[in-house]
Amino acid sequence: MEARIANYYGKPVYHLTAGSIELDCLAEAGPRIVRLSYQGSPNLLAEVPQITTSTPFGDYHYMGGHRLWHAPESMPRSYIPDEDGLSIYELEDGIGLDGKTESATGIHKQIEIHIQPERPIITLKHTLSNEGLWAVELSPWAITMLKLGGTAILPMLHPLNQNPLLPNRHIALWNYSHINDPRLTLTDNYIFIKALAGLPPFKIGTFDQPGWIGYWNNGVFFRKRFAVFPEQLHPDHNSNAEIYCDEHFIELESIAPLSKISPGNSVTHIENWEFTDQLSKEFLPLIQR
Repeated sequence: MEARIANYYGKPVYHLTAGSIELDCLAEAGPRIVRLSYQGSPNLLAEVPQITTSTPFGDYHYMGGHRLWHAPESMPRSYIPDEDGLSIYELEDGIGLDGKTESATGIHKQIEIHIQPERPIITLKHTLSNEGLWAVELSPWAITMLKLGGTAILPMLHPLNQNPLLPNRHIALWNYSHINDPRLTLTDNYIFIKALAGLPPFKIGTFDQPGWIGYWNNGVFFRKRFAVFPEQLHPDHNSNAEIYCDEHFIELESIAPLSKISPGNSVTHIENWEFTDQLSKEFLPLIQR
């Protein structure tokens, strides 16, 4: 594994190279992963340093890439600026990104990045710690912003429930989402979202029993895998996976179960990122439409 210092729109980043994977993390802000490359590809992650949201605590800069939030989403709790205070520590197979405790919420964010140099797999360990004075109910929420132009795939298969008298799938739609959105294709087993430019925001969620969500773009299939907890409650009408798309980027989001975290305690959510230049033949007819 090789590391060096680079920059991202004027901000210092820590660069990692391991086998066919390269990534950049902000060195002083976040925790954020802002660049991701597989087999020398251009950056797979969206780059949106110009997009901000105003909050009572200052402007929140999206920047692009991968971030850790806590669900359910709320203004301003979800949008606490993270412009400084990050520290980096080295791991045997990667690095840890240790953010500054949010003074407004008492929540401390940390992402550990573990890279397998022999295989194109990255393991991300997301941790939220409660350093406040009272218990907080929340879910770790891992959000990956990707460039437009591809197609996202979200499974709706529920193999554990085969009782024909009971429902086995559901979808959650936000108030700005339209069921006839031209980017959306629903099949019996999958949700497909084409990441097209020039269209308004759209978001959809479901309980993803297979535990993965993926994105095919420019010959690379990027897939996030995560553990599934069907007996535990999740935010957003019990969604553990969501897709958001607007005119600038598309997001693949995984969400852990809701947890009540006492002061001094923490909760962890793990994603495994996989990369391939092959796509299953069952997806090709819908991807190529």
